[in-house]
Amino acid sequence: MKSYAARRAALMKQMQEKGGGIAILPTSPEVMRNRDSDYPYRHDSYFYYLSGFDEPEAVIVLVAGEKSQAILFCREKNPEREIWDGYRHGPEAAREAFGFDAAYPISALDTEMPKLMANASALFYALGSDRKLDKQVQGWLQAVRMQSRAGVVAPSVVHDVHVLLDEMRLVKDAEEIAIMKRAAAISAEAHRRAMQSCRAGLREYHLEAELLHEFRRNGSQYPAYGSIVATGANACVLHYRASDAEIKDGDLVLIDAGCELDSYASDITRTFPANGKFSGPQKALYELVLAAQSAAIAETRPGKRFMDGHDAAVRVLAQGMLDTGLLDKDKVGSLEDVIEKGAYRQFYMHRTGHWLGMDVHDVGEYREASVLQGEKPWRVLQPGMMLTVEPGIYVRPEPGVPEHFWNIGIRIEDDALVTESGCEIITAAAPKTVADIEAVMKH
Repeated sequence: MKSYAARRAALMKQMQEKGGGIAILPTSPEVMRNRDSDYPYRHDSYFYYLSGFDEPEAVIVLVAGEKSQAILFCREKNPEREIWDGYRHGPEAAREAFGFDAAYPISALDTEMPKLMANASALFYALGSDRKLDKQVQGWLQAVRMQSRAGVVAPSVVHDVHVLLDEMRLVKDAEEIAIMKRAAAISAEAHRRAMQSCRAGLREYHLEAELLHEFRRNGSQYPAYGSIVATGANACVLHYRASDAEIKDGDLVLIDAGCELDSYASDITRTFPANGKFSGPQKALYELVLAAQSAAIAETRPGKRFMDGHDAAVRVLAQGMLDTGLLDKDKVGSLEDVIEKGAYRQFYMHRTGHWLGMDVHDVGEYREASVLQGEKPWRVLQPGMMLTVEPGIYVRPEPGVPEHFWNIGIRIEDDALVTESGCEIITAAAPKTVADIEAVMKH
C-alpha cells in the first residue's frame, strides 16, 4: 500500500501549496443491469489510484492543513450480506489494510463531513461528476455556514481535484508500468490466438470469444473496452460493435481489443487476412499504414509534442493516397495541398493516438496548461507517459475511388511507453508485419 499512500501524500502536498483544504473523492456506484442483477462492478479510477480499495459505497477524504490526514468512509461489516455478496473489510480492517489515518462507516458521512469541512480554506472536489454527492456536498457546506455566528468558516474556494490528479496519473511509476506491460503481453497473445483461429465461415463473435478466453485465462479481470471484431466492410466502421457477421474468404479482419489487468488498460489493433494471405490491394494499403505508424513511432520521444506523431503519420498516409490513386492528383493537388485542405480525411479521419492508463482513453490534457493567452501548444512528451500509436485507412465505396480498394479497413495500433531515449512499444509481441502475420496464420 506504499504507492497509494505516497500518491495521497503527493496530492495533499499540492493542496497545501494552494493554501490547504479538504478533498472529497468517491468511488463508482453499483449500476443495475436489470431486475435483481447489477453490471459487473468496476471502481472509480481516481478513487482507486489513491487507495487500492475496490469495494463500492466508499469515499476518500483528504485533509491538508496543520494536521493532515487521509480518511476512508466505507461499508460496515455485515455477515448476512457477506453470505450473498462476499467479504467486506469494514472501516477498522480497511483503515489498517489500506494505510489510512482513520476510517468511518459510510453511513456516518453526513454526520462527519460538516465537522471535517469546518474552517477548511478550500474544497477540492470535482463538481458535476456525481450528482448525488454534489447534493450532499451542498448540504454539508450549508451546515457549516449555519455555524458562522460561532466563528466557524466554510470553504470559500473550490478546486477541481481531478485536474491535480490528471497530471499525476499522466506519468506512470514503475509499478504501473510493470502492470501495463503484463496487460500488453496478455493482449498480444490474445491477438495471436485470434489470428491462428481465424478461417472463412466463422463469425466475428467466434474470434471475440478467443480474445476473451485468452484474457481471462491469463488473469485479466475484464476487457479494457468493448472489443471490436470487424470483417470486410465492417472494418470501415470505427467503433463497430455488432460482431455477428460471417467472415468470408478474401476479407480483411480488423480486431481492436485489449484487456484490463489490475485496473490498467491495454489497447491493440491488428488487421489480417481471413484466409492468411494478403491480396495485392490489401498489402499495398496495409504496408502504407504500417509505414505511417513507423513514422509516428519515430516521433514519440521526449521533447517531441503529442501531435508530432500524428503529423508524421498524416504525411505518409497522404503521400500514399496520392501514389495509390485513392486521391486523384489532378483534383486534390500536391501533398501539401492534401494536408492543408484535409483531403486525406476521406480515408483517415481520427487522431493517431491517445493517453493510456487506468482508463483506455486516459486522463491528462493534450495541450500545455501553462500558456495563458492564445492557442495552447500541444504537450511535450516526457518519460513515463503512455500513449497509443494507431494510424489507419478506411475505404468506403464511392465514385472516383478505385474499386479494388473498396471496403478495405485497416488500423494498426500499439502501446508506446515514452522512455529517456525514445519509446518502447510494449505490445510488440502481437504480429504486425505482413510476413509475420502470414507466417502465424499458416495452418
